[in-house]
Amino acid sequence: MPALGVELKPKDHILTYEEILRLASLFASFGVTKIRLTGGEPLIRKEIEQLVAQLSDIPGISSLAITTNGLLLSRKLEALKAGGVSLFNISLDTLKPDKFLQVTRRPGLDDVLKAIHDTINAGYDPVKVNAVVMRGFNDDELVDFVAMTEHQPIEVRFIEYMPFGGNAWNDTSFLPYQDMLSIIRATYSTLERQDDGPTETSKTWKVPGFRGSVGFISSMSDNFCSGCNRIRITADGKLKVCLFGSSEIDLRDMMREGATNLDLKKAIFNAIQRKKAAHAGMYEIAKSDNRPMILIGG
Repeated sequence: MPALGVELKPKDHILTYEEILRLASLFASFGVTKIRLTGGEPLIRKEIEQLVAQLSDIPGISSLAITTNGLLLSRKLEALKAGGVSLFNISLDTLKPDKFLQVTRRPGLDDVLKAIHDTINAGYDPVKVNAVVMRGFNDDELVDFVAMTEHQPIEVRFIEYMPFGGNAWNDTSFLPYQDMLSIIRATYSTLERQDDGPTETSKTWKVPGFRGSVGFISSMSDNFCSGCNRIRITADGKLKVCLFGSSEIDLRDMMREGATNLDLKKAIFNAIQRKKAAHAGMYEIAKSDNRPMILIGG
Protein backbone atom coordinates (compact mmCIF):
# COMPACT_ATOMS: atom_id res chain seq x y z
CA MET A 1 0.00 0.00 0.00
CA PRO A 2 1.49 3.39 -0.97
CA ALA A 3 2.40 5.59 2.01
CA LEU A 4 -0.15 8.23 0.99
CA GLY A 5 -2.88 5.68 0.37
CA VAL A 6 -4.87 5.69 -2.86
CA GLU A 7 -7.61 7.83 -4.28
CA LEU A 8 -10.67 5.66 -4.82
CA LYS A 9 -12.33 5.90 -8.21
CA PRO A 10 -16.03 6.79 -8.48
CA LYS A 11 -18.20 3.71 -8.90
CA ASP A 12 -19.21 4.65 -12.44
CA HIS A 13 -15.55 4.64 -13.52
CA ILE A 14 -15.28 0.93 -12.76
CA LEU A 15 -16.43 -1.73 -15.19
CA THR A 16 -19.89 -3.07 -14.46
CA TYR A 17 -20.31 -6.82 -14.19
CA GLU A 18 -22.16 -6.77 -17.52
CA GLU A 19 -19.16 -5.07 -19.13
CA ILE A 20 -16.73 -7.53 -17.54
CA LEU A 21 -18.77 -10.47 -18.83
CA ARG A 22 -18.97 -8.96 -22.32
CA LEU A 23 -15.20 -8.53 -22.51
CA ALA A 24 -14.55 -11.96 -21.00
CA SER A 25 -16.79 -13.59 -23.59
CA LEU A 26 -15.06 -11.63 -26.33
CA PHE A 27 -11.62 -12.81 -25.21
CA ALA A 28 -12.88 -16.37 -24.91
CA SER A 29 -13.92 -16.13 -28.57
CA PHE A 30 -10.27 -15.22 -29.32
CA GLY A 31 -9.12 -18.42 -27.65
CA VAL A 32 -8.42 -17.21 -24.11
CA THR A 33 -9.03 -20.11 -21.71
CA LYS A 34 -7.96 -18.66 -18.35
CA ILE A 35 -9.30 -15.64 -16.49
CA ARG A 36 -7.79 -14.19 -13.33
CA LEU A 37 -9.47 -11.59 -11.14
CA THR A 38 -6.81 -9.57 -9.37
CA GLY A 39 -6.22 -6.21 -7.79
CA GLY A 40 -6.14 -4.10 -5.85
CA GLU A 41 -8.42 -6.49 -4.02
CA PRO A 42 -11.17 -8.20 -6.02
CA LEU A 43 -13.07 -9.60 -3.03
CA ILE A 44 -14.22 -6.15 -1.90
CA ARG A 45 -16.60 -5.96 -4.86
CA LYS A 46 -20.19 -6.68 -3.94
CA GLU A 47 -21.64 -9.94 -5.24
CA ILE A 48 -18.25 -11.16 -6.47
CA GLU A 49 -19.59 -14.68 -5.95
CA GLN A 50 -22.23 -14.15 -8.64
CA LEU A 51 -19.66 -12.73 -11.05
CA VAL A 52 -17.33 -15.72 -10.77
CA ALA A 53 -20.23 -18.11 -11.35
CA GLN A 54 -21.11 -16.28 -14.58
CA LEU A 55 -17.48 -16.10 -15.72
CA SER A 56 -16.93 -19.81 -15.16
CA ASP A 57 -19.99 -20.55 -17.33
CA ILE A 58 -18.52 -18.78 -20.39
CA PRO A 59 -17.85 -21.36 -23.13
CA GLY A 60 -14.12 -21.92 -23.56
CA ILE A 61 -13.07 -20.74 -20.09
CA SER A 62 -11.43 -23.70 -18.38
CA SER A 63 -9.68 -21.94 -15.49
CA LEU A 64 -10.85 -19.14 -13.23
CA ALA A 65 -8.33 -17.81 -10.71
CA ILE A 66 -8.35 -15.10 -8.06
CA THR A 67 -5.41 -13.20 -6.58
CA THR A 68 -6.36 -11.82 -3.17
CA ASN A 69 -4.81 -10.36 -0.04
CA GLY A 70 -6.72 -13.05 1.86
CA LEU A 71 -8.42 -10.81 4.40
CA LEU A 72 -11.95 -11.59 3.19
CA LEU A 73 -11.26 -14.99 1.69
CA SER A 74 -12.30 -17.32 4.52
CA ARG A 75 -15.81 -15.89 4.74
CA LYS A 76 -16.31 -16.01 0.95
CA LEU A 77 -14.42 -19.23 0.18
CA GLU A 78 -17.35 -21.64 0.09
CA ALA A 79 -19.37 -19.51 -2.33
CA LEU A 80 -16.35 -18.79 -4.53
CA LYS A 81 -15.56 -22.48 -4.81
CA ALA A 82 -19.20 -23.24 -5.64
CA GLY A 83 -19.02 -20.50 -8.29
CA GLY A 84 -16.18 -22.26 -10.07
CA VAL A 85 -12.95 -20.65 -8.85
CA SER A 86 -10.23 -23.19 -9.64
CA LEU A 87 -7.12 -21.49 -8.22
CA PHE A 88 -6.22 -18.97 -5.53
CA ASN A 89 -3.10 -16.83 -5.22
CA ILE A 90 -2.83 -15.27 -1.77
CA SER A 91 -0.50 -12.29 -1.35
CA LEU A 92 1.69 -12.44 1.75
CA ASP A 93 5.01 -10.60 1.87
CA THR A 94 5.97 -11.42 5.45
CA LEU A 95 5.24 -13.86 8.26
CA LYS A 96 5.95 -11.29 10.98
CA PRO A 97 3.09 -9.18 12.39
CA ASP A 98 5.07 -5.94 12.70
CA LYS A 99 6.30 -6.14 9.11
CA PHE A 100 2.84 -7.09 7.88
CA LEU A 101 1.44 -3.94 9.47
CA GLN A 102 4.25 -1.88 7.94
CA VAL A 103 3.77 -3.08 4.37
CA THR A 104 -0.04 -3.35 4.27
CA ARG A 105 -0.76 -0.49 6.71
CA ARG A 106 -3.35 -2.62 8.50
CA PRO A 107 -3.39 -5.63 10.86
CA GLY A 108 -4.54 -9.01 9.61
CA LEU A 109 -1.67 -11.50 9.37
CA ASP A 110 -3.63 -14.13 11.30
CA ASP A 111 -6.58 -13.70 8.91
CA VAL A 112 -4.32 -14.29 5.90
CA LEU A 113 -2.70 -17.37 7.45
CA LYS A 114 -6.18 -18.71 8.26
CA ALA A 115 -7.25 -18.10 4.65
CA ILE A 116 -4.30 -20.17 3.41
CA HIS A 117 -5.20 -22.97 5.83
CA ASP A 118 -8.91 -22.84 4.92
CA THR A 119 -8.18 -22.87 1.19
CA ILE A 120 -6.02 -25.98 1.57
CA ASN A 121 -8.77 -27.64 3.63
CA ALA A 122 -11.25 -26.80 0.87
CA GLY A 123 -9.23 -29.03 -1.45
CA TYR A 124 -7.18 -26.53 -3.44
CA ASP A 125 -3.85 -27.98 -4.57
CA PRO A 126 -1.71 -26.02 -4.91
CA VAL A 127 -2.51 -22.87 -3.02
CA LYS A 128 -0.16 -20.21 -4.32
CA VAL A 129 1.35 -17.68 -1.93
CA ASN A 130 2.82 -14.56 -3.57
CA ALA A 131 5.64 -12.81 -1.72
CA VAL A 132 7.35 -9.68 -3.06
CA VAL A 133 10.95 -9.86 -1.85
CA MET A 134 12.80 -6.71 -0.76
CA ARG A 135 16.40 -6.64 0.38
CA GLY A 136 16.64 -5.56 4.01
CA PHE A 137 12.93 -6.06 4.62
CA ASN A 138 11.91 -9.69 4.19
CA ASP A 139 14.90 -11.42 2.58
CA ASP A 140 15.64 -12.93 6.01
CA GLU A 141 12.30 -14.80 5.76
CA LEU A 142 12.93 -16.65 2.50
CA VAL A 143 13.80 -19.88 4.28
CA ASP A 144 10.72 -19.56 6.51
CA PHE A 145 8.51 -19.34 3.44
CA VAL A 146 10.18 -22.39 1.90
CA ALA A 147 9.51 -24.30 5.13
CA MET A 148 5.78 -23.74 4.55
CA THR A 149 6.00 -26.07 1.54
CA GLU A 150 7.31 -29.08 3.46
CA HIS A 151 3.99 -30.62 4.52
CA GLN A 152 1.41 -28.49 2.71
CA PRO A 153 0.35 -28.16 -0.96
CA ILE A 154 1.66 -24.60 -1.10
CA GLU A 155 3.55 -23.04 -3.97
CA VAL A 156 5.37 -19.99 -2.65
CA ARG A 157 6.09 -17.58 -5.49
CA PHE A 158 8.91 -15.15 -4.74
CA ILE A 159 8.41 -12.00 -6.83
CA GLU A 160 11.19 -9.58 -7.61
CA TYR A 161 10.51 -6.06 -6.36
CA MET A 162 9.16 -4.18 -9.38
CA PRO A 163 8.93 -0.41 -9.91
CA PHE A 164 5.39 0.97 -9.86
CA GLY A 165 4.03 4.36 -8.97
CA GLY A 166 3.91 4.96 -5.22
CA ASN A 167 5.80 1.87 -4.08
CA ALA A 168 9.10 3.64 -3.27
CA TRP A 169 11.09 1.29 -5.50
CA ASN A 170 14.86 1.63 -5.47
CA ASP A 171 17.65 -0.66 -6.58
CA THR A 172 19.11 -0.99 -3.09
CA SER A 173 15.92 -2.83 -2.07
CA PHE A 174 15.89 -4.93 -5.22
CA LEU A 175 16.96 -8.55 -4.70
CA PRO A 176 17.41 -10.55 -7.93
CA TYR A 177 16.29 -14.12 -8.45
CA GLN A 178 19.80 -15.59 -8.33
CA ASP A 179 20.50 -13.95 -4.98
CA MET A 180 17.27 -15.38 -3.57
CA LEU A 181 18.35 -18.82 -4.75
CA SER A 182 21.71 -18.46 -3.03
CA ILE A 183 20.09 -17.53 0.28
CA ILE A 184 17.70 -20.49 0.14
CA ARG A 185 20.36 -22.97 -0.93
CA ALA A 186 22.42 -22.12 2.13
CA THR A 187 19.72 -24.00 4.08
CA TYR A 188 18.15 -26.20 1.40
CA SER A 189 21.13 -27.27 -0.70
CA THR A 190 19.13 -29.97 -2.53
CA LEU A 191 16.68 -27.49 -4.06
CA GLU A 192 15.96 -28.73 -7.60
CA ARG A 193 14.73 -26.97 -10.73
CA GLN A 194 11.44 -28.26 -12.13
CA ASP A 195 10.11 -28.23 -15.69
CA ASP A 196 7.95 -25.25 -16.66
CA GLY A 197 5.82 -24.67 -19.73
CA PRO A 198 6.88 -22.18 -22.41
CA THR A 199 4.40 -19.51 -21.25
CA GLU A 200 4.93 -19.85 -17.50
CA THR A 201 5.89 -16.66 -15.67
CA SER A 202 7.37 -18.49 -12.67
CA LYS A 203 10.58 -20.54 -12.50
CA THR A 204 9.67 -23.53 -10.32
CA TRP A 205 11.97 -25.23 -7.81
CA LYS A 206 11.33 -27.90 -5.22
CA VAL A 207 13.05 -29.38 -2.18
CA PRO A 208 13.02 -33.17 -2.75
CA GLY A 209 10.43 -34.81 -0.53
CA PHE A 210 8.53 -31.59 0.19
CA ARG A 211 4.80 -31.56 -0.53
CA GLY A 212 4.83 -28.13 -2.16
CA SER A 213 7.22 -26.07 -4.24
CA VAL A 214 8.66 -22.59 -4.69
CA GLY A 215 8.72 -20.37 -7.74
CA PHE A 216 10.52 -17.21 -8.73
CA ILE A 217 8.98 -14.46 -10.83
CA SER A 218 12.10 -12.78 -12.16
CA SER A 219 10.45 -9.97 -14.12
CA MET A 220 13.42 -7.63 -13.73
CA SER A 221 16.62 -9.71 -13.66
CA ASP A 222 15.65 -12.52 -16.04
CA ASN A 223 12.47 -11.57 -17.83
CA PHE A 224 10.11 -13.98 -19.55
CA CYS A 225 8.74 -11.49 -22.10
CA SER A 226 9.31 -13.77 -25.09
CA GLY A 227 6.90 -16.36 -23.72
CA CYS A 228 4.41 -14.01 -22.08
CA ASN A 229 0.85 -14.56 -23.25
CA ARG A 230 -0.83 -12.41 -20.59
CA ILE A 231 -2.93 -9.34 -21.18
CA ARG A 232 -4.84 -7.31 -18.61
CA ILE A 233 -8.05 -5.36 -18.48
CA THR A 234 -7.82 -2.90 -15.59
CA ALA A 235 -10.69 -2.42 -13.17
CA ASP A 236 -11.65 0.75 -15.05
CA GLY A 237 -11.64 -0.96 -18.43
CA LYS A 238 -8.24 -0.16 -19.92
CA LEU A 239 -6.40 -2.80 -21.95
CA LYS A 240 -2.72 -3.21 -21.02
CA VAL A 241 -0.76 -5.61 -23.19
CA CYS A 242 2.22 -5.27 -20.83
CA LEU A 243 1.94 -4.75 -17.09
CA PHE A 244 4.87 -2.33 -17.19
CA GLY A 245 3.66 -0.30 -20.15
CA SER A 246 1.94 3.04 -19.66
CA SER A 247 0.04 2.66 -22.95
CA GLU A 248 -3.63 1.78 -22.44
CA ILE A 249 -6.64 1.25 -24.73
CA ASP A 250 -9.92 2.44 -23.24
CA LEU A 251 -12.35 -0.41 -23.87
CA ARG A 252 -14.77 0.88 -21.23
CA ASP A 253 -15.49 4.12 -23.06
CA MET A 254 -15.65 2.30 -26.38
CA MET A 255 -18.40 0.06 -25.00
CA ARG A 256 -20.27 2.94 -23.41
CA GLU A 257 -20.13 4.88 -26.67
CA GLY A 258 -21.77 2.03 -28.58
CA ALA A 259 -18.85 0.04 -29.98
CA THR A 260 -19.78 -3.27 -31.56
CA ASN A 261 -17.96 -6.50 -30.74
CA LEU A 262 -16.19 -6.19 -34.08
CA ASP A 263 -14.99 -2.69 -33.11
CA LEU A 264 -13.67 -4.04 -29.83
CA LYS A 265 -11.96 -7.00 -31.50
CA LYS A 266 -10.17 -4.68 -33.94
CA ALA A 267 -8.94 -2.44 -31.12
CA ILE A 268 -7.73 -5.43 -29.11
CA PHE A 269 -6.02 -7.04 -32.11
CA ASN A 270 -4.24 -3.82 -33.03
CA ALA A 271 -3.03 -3.30 -29.46
CA ILE A 272 -1.64 -6.83 -29.25
CA GLN A 273 0.09 -6.37 -32.60
CA ARG A 274 1.92 -3.40 -31.08
CA LYS A 275 3.09 -5.39 -28.05
CA LYS A 276 6.86 -5.01 -27.74
CA ALA A 277 9.25 -7.94 -27.64
CA ALA A 278 10.40 -7.05 -24.12
CA HIS A 279 10.01 -4.36 -21.50
CA ALA A 280 12.61 -1.61 -21.29
CA GLY A 281 14.33 -2.77 -18.10
CA MET A 282 13.78 -1.83 -14.48
CA TYR A 283 15.55 1.53 -14.56
CA GLU A 284 13.54 2.72 -17.56
CA ILE A 285 10.35 1.34 -16.01
CA ALA A 286 11.12 3.25 -12.81
CA LYS A 287 11.22 6.50 -14.81
CA SER A 288 8.00 5.82 -16.71
CA ASP A 289 4.54 7.07 -15.81
CA ASN A 290 2.64 3.95 -14.75
CA ARG A 291 -0.11 3.40 -12.23
CA PRO A 292 0.48 2.11 -8.71
CA MET A 293 -0.02 -1.65 -8.81
CA ILE A 294 -2.90 -1.37 -6.36
CA LEU A 295 -4.78 0.80 -8.89
CA ILE A 296 -4.27 -1.50 -11.86
CA GLY A 297 -6.68 -4.23 -10.82
CA GLY A 298 -8.15 -6.46 -13.48
